[in-house]
Amino acid sequence: MGIEKLKTEYTIDLLWRGFPLHPEVPGEGISTEALFANRSVDIENMRNRMKETAALVGLPLTRRGMVYNSRLAQELGFWAEAQNSGDAFHKAVFNAYFADGRNIGDIEVLVDVARSVGLPADDAQDVLTSRAYKPAVDLDWSLARSYNIHVVPTFVMNNHGLFGMQPYETLERFVISQGAAKR
Repeated sequence: MGIEKLKTEYTIDLLWRGFPLHPEVPGEGISTEALFANRSVDIENMRNRMKETAALVGLPLTRRGMVYNSRLAQELGFWAEAQNSGDAFHKAVFNAYFADGRNIGDIEVLVDVARSVGLPADDAQDVLTSRAYKPAVDLDWSLARSYNIHVVPTFVMNNHGLFGMQPYETLERFVISQGAAKR
């Protein structure tokens, strides 16, 4: 991913934050067609654009028929960050959802993802069932609304945003324009 290269070339810190993308989706998920029913969305065109953009930046993306709620994944992501495994966990969740089509709203799936990056499964289960990081995600969602964030990923630096998946050159121009120093 371009952001990984930026982290090695510029003095920037990456901070993952939660965003309420389709919070209305139930835990078991919903078909893409049902999610966008009664909306003027060309689903096939949207899928093709996402696939093209993902290919440009080297991200795995398969055709999914289901959309899943990411709320619990975001909560577990906060915990993974506290365990110094945030980047690995976020990448594993991304792959589980976008490449493998897994339900990242399902506790068993999330525990498996946590285990796959070396995090203790029992602790991950406890974090999810206790909802220990719910307030942190609530705060992130509030912040996302205040920035008018409506797509993922969104990159924010010095209160300026860059929206959507971007090629490395665009990300680089953005961080330079925001004063990031070369390493």
